[in-house]
Amino acid sequence: MSTLANQNTQSPSLLTPVLIAGCIIILVSFAIRSSFGIFQIPIAEEFNWLRAEFSFAIAIQNLFWGIGQPIFGALAEKYGDKKAIIAGAITYAAGLMLSSYAITPGQHQMLEILVGFGIAGTGFGVILAVVGRAASDKHRSLALGIATAAGSAGQIVGPPLAQFLLQGMAWQSVFVTFAVLILLTLITLFFIRIPAPPKAQPHDEKLGEVVLKAVKDPSFVFIFLGFFSCGYQLAFITAHFPAFITEMCSTVAPGSIIQSLGINSTSTLGAVAIALIGVANIGGTLLAGWLGNRYSRKYLLASIYLLRTLVAGAFIINPITPESVVLFSILMGSLWLATVPLTAGLIAQIYGLRYMGTLYGIVFFSHQLGGFLGVWLGGSMYDLYGSYTLVWWVGIGVGAFSALIHLPVKERPWQERAMTPAS
Repeated sequence: MSTLANQNTQSPSLLTPVLIAGCIIILVSFAIRSSFGIFQIPIAEEFNWLRAEFSFAIAIQNLFWGIGQPIFGALAEKYGDKKAIIAGAITYAAGLMLSSYAITPGQHQMLEILVGFGIAGTGFGVILAVVGRAASDKHRSLALGIATAAGSAGQIVGPPLAQFLLQGMAWQSVFVTFAVLILLTLITLFFIRIPAPPKAQPHDEKLGEVVLKAVKDPSFVFIFLGFFSCGYQLAFITAHFPAFITEMCSTVAPGSIIQSLGINSTSTLGAVAIALIGVANIGGTLLAGWLGNRYSRKYLLASIYLLRTLVAGAFIINPITPESVVLFSILMGSLWLATVPLTAGLIAQIYGLRYMGTLYGIVFFSHQLGGFLGVWLGGSMYDLYGSYTLVWWVGIGVGAFSALIHLPVKERPWQERAMTPAS
């Protein structure tokens, strides 16, 4: 314990106690968050709701996750990271517990505000800023990739766990179980000393001044706009892909390789597909973190968005079969959260570490605006047309836009650009 308390704020080691604790918190937070699509059909059927009503609840969750991200980032920088994480976990658990008693769409939708804020306090904005400060310059990009990959590990665990628990208990009891799990992650905070943000110097700019300059910087605006499609695609798939597969995919063929793995129905395939995306994403995210230390982050981001566009387009224009679902899950999974360490690293590279949490939180709000639209539009379009096809094509369009919008980003630190405005 004393050894951990005396650890350096910038350890030369890659695997620091801060990184391990951060990974645990993100893993559990994202395991719960990624499982909400599994509850789409059970809750809608129990209360005879339209698909859009529960979808709107998840959309609100995504929106307030985005609203909460810069708020929790600022709270962490002002009052301390541990306090912000504790507040986030308690808010998360309260939202889940209260949601287990909700019986109307309005109740679910209002309570998802708490869940969204809870995800913000236990998610990327706060945790990546902590991990980034604890890592050395040499290991920072890869450390951010590892922490992001922990979110993918949660995605592997969450949907199958939710599906398993639903076989033996009501969805309300599953929500309570998840609330207990997120609170248990707080135990990790007792065993680490989180490095404080760099101390303010007399000549340092205040948070408000930095934020104002950032939002006036075209590069920051490009990053903000580009992150929109990431949220749209990820939230739509997380919330609607299990139901989409259950209803649109052809049956699992008897004697097929997929059936031999214990997948006998399209509903099971839907849960496994989300988990498979998480499996593939671990490798993709770690690779993105490693590449971010060696190559231009903006070009890597543009490439990822372009590949996502191509993969989604190829998937939707072909027949939906169990085999195509598995292939799509692997390919999209390898690109899933690969944008996060690159985006966070690009912000730290351009604007520095001191206010990284707040600036990343602002950019992440765009991500969650996209998530809100993707989830809500998915439910609304399904109720109107009985199909998700139009929503897929909107996602393909915004993905192509994100690939283009990252190209004019200037990667040089803005202090250097200020000294040489012509560059």
